[in-house]
Amino acid sequence: MSILKGSAWIGDESQIGVKRPFFSRIRWGKLAVISMPMFWLGLFFFVPFLVVFKISLAETAIAVPPYTSLLEWNLEEAYLNLKINLGNYFYLVEDTFYLDAYLNSIKIAAISTLITLIVAFPIAYLIARSEGSVRGLLLAAVILPFWTSFLLRVYAWMGFLKKNGIVNDMLLGMGVIDQPLQMLQTDFAVYVGIVYTYLPFMVLPLYSALEKMDMTLLEAAEDLGARPVTGFCLVTLPLALPGIIAGCLLVFIPAVGEFVIPALLGGSDTLMIGRVLWDEFFLNRDWPMASAVAIVMLIVLVLPIMLIRNTQGKEAAS
Repeated sequence: MSILKGSAWIGDESQIGVKRPFFSRIRWGKLAVISMPMFWLGLFFFVPFLVVFKISLAETAIAVPPYTSLLEWNLEEAYLNLKINLGNYFYLVEDTFYLDAYLNSIKIAAISTLITLIVAFPIAYLIARSEGSVRGLLLAAVILPFWTSFLLRVYAWMGFLKKNGIVNDMLLGMGVIDQPLQMLQTDFAVYVGIVYTYLPFMVLPLYSALEKMDMTLLEAAEDLGARPVTGFCLVTLPLALPGIIAGCLLVFIPAVGEFVIPALLGGSDTLMIGRVLWDEFFLNRDWPMASAVAIVMLIVLVLPIMLIRNTQGKEAAS
């Protein structure tokens, strides 16, 4: 018997509780929408990850490519040999050089992300509170550096920070310093380069979150006696938290594996995992070791992000 309740058609009462076939329970529209992104993610992330993981389990060899094969077989003698080398991962734990590179990369990326957040928040707030035409110009100014080569922008900072560069000339001209400062080939230059390069990646998510904020909430907080600092901490900051998290992830993740900026602006003692990977791949030609370093770095980055996203999902659901 069919039931018509209101304007909704419920269906046959006899079918209630009956388990439908598997294919009839699949939401084909939803599956079609997510299939292409999942295919793209699998093709350009999961497959390369498996290739790098396979290389990390091999041994270094004087050959092309410079590593051994995991599988050896002989059809005539009818044998199949699987040879897995875990020594690369054990060596990462034994040698403190790689641990220092990981920790220093995380330290530089974390400090750079914090500085970028401090610099980007007022910029994003100003853009979000500006009028329509001015807002468009300010957003264009933020995006404008993307129109220039990343390498050229880093090279430009070499001209600014060297001993006879623009910054030292200005400081000497104003009488602030008596002799040129050593800014290039230092960690300071690396921080400057990372903050400048990744600033738009922090500004845009913050702007997206702040632009949606209802300003009457701040007015209500002021009516209730809250000072501007209190209103910022209790109203603006919580509402901007999604943008802060997104911006910090967009800056921190690429900064950890950065290679060009430390290579051009940093000194020989600026140890970051990106430079270690370059040396292992192209100088030492130790592809298995470099692959193991890359796999561990990926795990170190992905696991915290998955935990953060899982926590956010649970909070949103509750």
